[in-house]
Amino acid sequence: MQRLHLLALNPTDSVTEGFLPAAARLGLAVTLLTDRPAAHRRAYRGDPPPALEIVHCEVGDFREVIGRISAMGPPPDAVFSNSDHLQVQTALAADYFGLPGKDWRAALRAKNKAQLRRALAAAGQDAVRFAELPPDHDPQDILDTVPFPCVLKPREGVASEDVVLVEEPARFAGHCAAIRERRPGEALVAEEYLDGPLFTLETLGDGRTLHTLGSFRTRLSPPPYFTERRLDLLPRPQHPHADRILEQLRALGIGFGACHTEYTVHRGRARLIEVNYRAIGDHCDLTLAHALRLPLFELILRTHLGEPLPGQLGACSGGRVRIEYVCAERGGTLRTAPGPSDIRSDGVRLVYRPLRQTGERHPLYRTNRDYLGVIRATGTDQDRIDRAVRRFLASRRWEIE
Repeated sequence: MQRLHLLALNPTDSVTEGFLPAAARLGLAVTLLTDRPAAHRRAYRGDPPPALEIVHCEVGDFREVIGRISAMGPPPDAVFSNSDHLQVQTALAADYFGLPGKDWRAALRAKNKAQLRRALAAAGQDAVRFAELPPDHDPQDILDTVPFPCVLKPREGVASEDVVLVEEPARFAGHCAAIRERRPGEALVAEEYLDGPLFTLETLGDGRTLHTLGSFRTRLSPPPYFTERRLDLLPRPQHPHADRILEQLRALGIGFGACHTEYTVHRGRARLIEVNYRAIGDHCDLTLAHALRLPLFELILRTHLGEPLPGQLGACSGGRVRIEYVCAERGGTLRTAPGPSDIRSDGVRLVYRPLRQTGERHPLYRTNRDYLGVIRATGTDQDRIDRAVRRFLASRRWEIE
């Protein structure tokens, strides 16, 4: 039996509902390396995946990952992670054991937003004005180089956490201080605000061919924050904008495994926002696989086992998708919320999954941690999908006290 070593931090739906079942279907034994083993044991207690071993490991340190895998016996057949934070470590471990994997340099360029901008500019692909603020520097030190309005963000952050639009220099130092209070010791990046509607490009490569799977149109919360509220799968990726983004991905060295890229279109020009060198999350990957009728998670794992991808994948489909997140608008205790449901009516399948349990108390994060639940609506007619989502939202209640 082939063995997959899967690196993870906290449990996610992508792993629990996507990659672990896919590994079981492929007949793989899975060793899950994590620094949070208790959380994973709780997550799988009710329905544990077959042939799963959970092992404690400081997965943020590639040296610990390599040492732990080496100590466990025969070399693995694949080393994989779907975590934004663990792509470099996973790539280095795969390379150490001579296994297929991502180029660690490309993974680093995607993760480090300052390196991303430098690499694209050096390749002549796109030049976005930005300033980097090291942890021990005063915001005033870089104020003259910050392009206003700017988007201030952690240099290696994810999921719009602590990402804020800063309109004027007088507010810059205050926003830097607020982020540093929550993230001591982290570097920040302030880059020019790229206007225009937001889109995603979902790709999958095997190191030889880079396939476009699909593209979403993303709706965000009002500025100054950037929480994703809704995504709609486009009938086909935009051209020539998708082609332009693919050029930039190749310039970054990205072409192995799954990649989720965000970009805007302004005045006919595609501008890359960020690259997440893993599959799209927050239930979008699960819904995309269903809409494309594609064994997406199996294909991703197969690339890490060294198997070539089929000749044609995704890119357009008769399926339509709307993903909507029910968000908390204030902090407090969730008192009333609907349970999970799976409704089929008028040619639409609408799946609702709660993401927060009643009785839980939370502050207002202004990130995807504010999600109370997610609606996944699929069908072939966008108007019917939209009506189904509106009916569902109008007939349910979410109350925060």
